[in-house]
Amino acid sequence: MSKTPLTVRGAELIKAELQRLKSEERPRVIAAIAEAREHGDLKENAEYHAAREQQGFIEGRIQELENKLANAQIIDVKTLNAGGKVVFGATVELLDLDTDKEVSYQIVGDDEADIKSGLISVNSPIARALIGKEEGDEITFNAPGGEKHYEIVAVKYI
Repeated sequence: MSKTPLTVRGAELIKAELQRLKSEERPRVIAAIAEAREHGDLKENAEYHAAREQQGFIEGRIQELENKLANAQIIDVKTLNAGGKVVFGATVELLDLDTDKEVSYQIVGDDEADIKSGLISVNSPIARALIGKEEGDEITFNAPGGEKHYEIVAVKYI
């Protein structure tokens, strides 16, 4: 199985969620199950069944996060010597050549992507068009809304 790229920030967020699930959510749901068992007949105990369902969700999420970390290639963009090229983890300032608006995106792993926060997946059409390019280059790619044209204004490794 190939490694999935992940930024240092993305790995820290996953670790924090994993820690919260293990130290807060898991003990809380175990206590809820124990309390529901004290109420007697488990066949008709809705609290018990709801707590068991929540426990299954939490355990599944813990396993999912542990697998993501185990299969992650954590990349610290600050340590890369990319020579001004757009690489995974780079923050790219772009000028939309159609509207003259500037936008800024950081290229991140699939699990970290959040377009509203300016985080785009390395597998997105725009990121694939950007990878390997340099400041001053122009890119054209097909987006869901049609063909887009951008100029790379700046490449930062932060």
